[in-house]
Amino acid sequence: MMKVSCIQICSNNNIKKNIQKVLYYINQCIKKKSDFILTPETCSIMSSDNKELLNKTTTMEKDELVLETKKACAKYKKWILLGSIVVKNKKKKLVNRSVLINTKGKIEKYYDKIHMFDVNLSKREKHLESNSYSKGNKIEVVDLPWGKLGMSICYDIRFPNMYRCMSKLGAKFISVPSAFTVTTGKKHWHTLLKARAIENFCYIFAPAQYGLHHNGRKIFGHSLIISPDGKILSELKTGEGVVSSKIDPSLPYKLRKSIPSLVVD
Repeated sequence: MMKVSCIQICSNNNIKKNIQKVLYYINQCIKKKSDFILTPETCSIMSSDNKELLNKTTTMEKDELVLETKKACAKYKKWILLGSIVVKNKKKKLVNRSVLINTKGKIEKYYDKIHMFDVNLSKREKHLESNSYSKGNKIEVVDLPWGKLGMSICYDIRFPNMYRCMSKLGAKFISVPSAFTVTTGKKHWHTLLKARAIENFCYIFAPAQYGLHHNGRKIFGHSLIISPDGKILSELKTGEGVVSSKIDPSLPYKLRKSIPSLVVD
């Protein structure tokens, strides 16, 4: 068995305060004796102002939240996924990056969000992530002590072929750190996450942003841990906090053996 914890917060454009909040909840997860801890999307800074993001962010290697999380991982021997942070890549372009840190305080793997949230939801609500971020181009599956993890971010959840690829590469856990809007969250959040879990027989870990952010964006929340057969094991609907669950890492393989749907594609 392993214990997983997902953090739910409401980040803003104040990096210092966001980092303090994230580290506080990481510490709460450590006290709960969690083995694997995940934070939401854009947990270090949330802003729709491209100039502000460029001025306030740095490279992954110099990012303060990454440096502090490395210390915590090494000290307490934990695996932590910074669901995503905004950093500059080698070309000094902004990327929305998920960073996995191991028990030695080293970056085990990182993933840059592939699918940009470019949508027109209504006359009042439009989102154009591609105006701010350079998209990634590589699916990442990484070894954890309990099995393989497929890394994704938020809007990726709408692209099932990505997750099919992960499961075929051996993933039995999938991370989906998110900042789903209230508009789309009410309609699709639970259904999409359950679908990805069931069709791939993978656990889903979905830490989420929540609440009304400083830029007026309303975020759905509902951080979830879902079993490979689509059962919600734990959920934090509203507010900031932590949602945790003990899981059986062998269950995905048992279900895949019982219903061998992954081998027919």
